[in-house]
Amino acid sequence: MAELMVRDGTWTFDGDAVRIVPGRERGVHKLRQDLGEFTVPLAALAGIALEPGRKGGRLRLRLREGADPLLQVTGGGLPDEANPYRLTVDAGRVEVAEYFVDTVRQALMLEQIPDGPADRYLLPGPSVPLSAAGVDGVATFDGERVHLEWRWNTSETKRDWGPRNFTLSALEAVEWRAAAGLESGYLRFRPRGATERLKPEHDPNSIELWGFKKESGTTALLAAAVAARLPHPSAGAGKALPAAAPAAPHTPAAPLAPAAPPASAAPPAEDHDALLRRLRELGDLHRDGILTEEEFTATKTAVLRRFHTGG
Repeated sequence: MAELMVRDGTWTFDGDAVRIVPGRERGVHKLRQDLGEFTVPLAALAGIALEPGRKGGRLRLRLREGADPLLQVTGGGLPDEANPYRLTVDAGRVEVAEYFVDTVRQALMLEQIPDGPADRYLLPGPSVPLSAAGVDGVATFDGERVHLEWRWNTSETKRDWGPRNFTLSALEAVEWRAAAGLESGYLRFRPRGATERLKPEHDPNSIELWGFKKESGTTALLAAAVAARLPHPSAGAGKALPAAAPAAPHTPAAPLAPAAPPASAAPPAEDHDALLRRLRELGDLHRDGILTEEEFTATKTAVLRRFHTGG
């Protein structure tokens, strides 16, 4: 067994898998801490390397393409400090890190692990339930359904759609992109058969992301958790989608395609049930700590205004 313990975390290799435990120091990225402890099977590895630095170095695991849903869905968009497969090595632990690298490489060679793409996910993805907040909305995922709730500052287009619900069987893919320059990032849930791509600030199936703040990295974890439960990208169009649990009474069986509704398509005056349902959902989100007191009050006021005016 090989073990490397540093301030940034602990990696342990028992011959079959690498167990990764992130450090709890202040400098460890929140995404890594939220992901928590996990295990990487030897079959998922394509290589390992120690990059020398002025004060120690960096240990990196290289995974086979398609083996990990987190790397698959983020597509290389994670900042280096948020990468769970990177470990900062203290100066006094370089020799231990070198031994760790040699031990893993020897196991890869003896087991003749291929370094080509994987045809299925070899890691289970982040644990659920998960909740993640973006600029204009909050997404929750319980392992079977995705729910989107809009914040007070969302666009009128998204507010007209109301809260969104997706069963896994209704989704074709989940997409995550970090912001680039003046272009917003997004967490997008793509329903089956949907072809129109709107900008994230107007897409009722997307949450807009600005930059990559430490506290917003959970959007990437939620995207990975959903991706892990959808067909692998190599499965092809002919493979069946996983069965989903029956929808709750307030959850649509399948969401509408992501086309923007007409500007006048506000909820009709007589649709009081929908508005009451939204008030209940807002109360649940506030009780669970997903919405702050300020967000809950502002959003509830907007819903009540529509209740009395009919939109």
